[in-house]
Amino acid sequence: MNAVMLVAGREIRSQVRSKGFVIGLLVTVLVMVGLTYAPKVFGGPDSYKIGLVASERLQLPGDVEVEWVEYPAEEPARRAVLAGEVDAVLVDGARVLTENQIDDRLALMLQTAHREAQIAAAGVRTTPLVMEALSPDARYADTRGDIAFVLVLVLFMLIFGTPMMVAMGVVEEKSSRIVEILFAAVRPWQLLAGKVVGLGVIGLINLVVIVGAGLAGATASGLAVDFPPGMAGIVAGVVGWFVLGYLFFALCAAALGALVSRQEEVGSVMTPLTTVVFAAYAVAFYAISEPTGTVARVVSFIPPFSAMVMPVRTAAAPTPLWEVLVAAALMVAALVAMVVLGGKVYERAVLRTGARVRLREVLGSR
Repeated sequence: MNAVMLVAGREIRSQVRSKGFVIGLLVTVLVMVGLTYAPKVFGGPDSYKIGLVASERLQLPGDVEVEWVEYPAEEPARRAVLAGEVDAVLVDGARVLTENQIDDRLALMLQTAHREAQIAAAGVRTTPLVMEALSPDARYADTRGDIAFVLVLVLFMLIFGTPMMVAMGVVEEKSSRIVEILFAAVRPWQLLAGKVVGLGVIGLINLVVIVGAGLAGATASGLAVDFPPGMAGIVAGVVGWFVLGYLFFALCAAALGALVSRQEEVGSVMTPLTTVVFAAYAVAFYAISEPTGTVARVVSFIPPFSAMVMPVRTAAAPTPLWEVLVAAALMVAALVAMVVLGGKVYERAVLRTGARVRLREVLGSR
């Protein structure tokens, strides 16, 4: 175990000391915080400044901040609108003046308040409708979809990118013949485990930074109030599924990387793995809009697709716990099988330099 930790520590130090890693983390934080503030920036103002010309103040919703400005005549009010001093001007209780097309939210509020004022002036008493939600979680549907969309991109980036680093590292050690020197000090499974664990920690750091920046930005911007219940469980699930998915694909990438001796051949030998990852990405993206559909439900049980599809399903819609547990158990079983298969291929192929080694040949050798 000490040998595994030594190899893992070497991988971690080589990554965190690079400028690219630090710059990448900083850019990631800025992007995630920017995304959380985007709805607030592009969603229209939180307060309005409205002018009045021979008009009474309207009763707007209590959660809207309004500053009223009275003008003696229409002409100075028009100048104020064109100068951008007010968002709109209500004239004679009948017309609304704006510089450009009126903000949709403001228009709806003014129309509603004006109608209510006319009804009250006519002496008609109205009673508000009683709102009863038969499906309380429906109010979180849009937010869940947004969260799931971000998760698809994050998981795809990490589950695809980090195992690729494992494959590149294996080929680099093999082509430089340094792996032969390392095997004099550590056993093959220790070198493989250390590399997978070390780069996995790097991937986990990236994931934690992305999720942490997103949650912090959402809290600061006020977006977190729209988060569905059970966000802690969603976050924990994402981390758990990332670990399972990364370990499976990283072991597969290490085995495939051991078959070649040149960096130029990595892309071709990794084709089966990239095909599976892109297929999982496509289904996970589909699951955002149809999380309870047959395709999403079935594929979320099939390893290794479940590593990307199931966390997206749980984020996009409430998912029964038993489905998550069954999918996790199947993924663990597939991971155990990949540990045996990937370890065997890596050990038998990593010392064989020269031409590309055939997988069938490696599995048939002793």
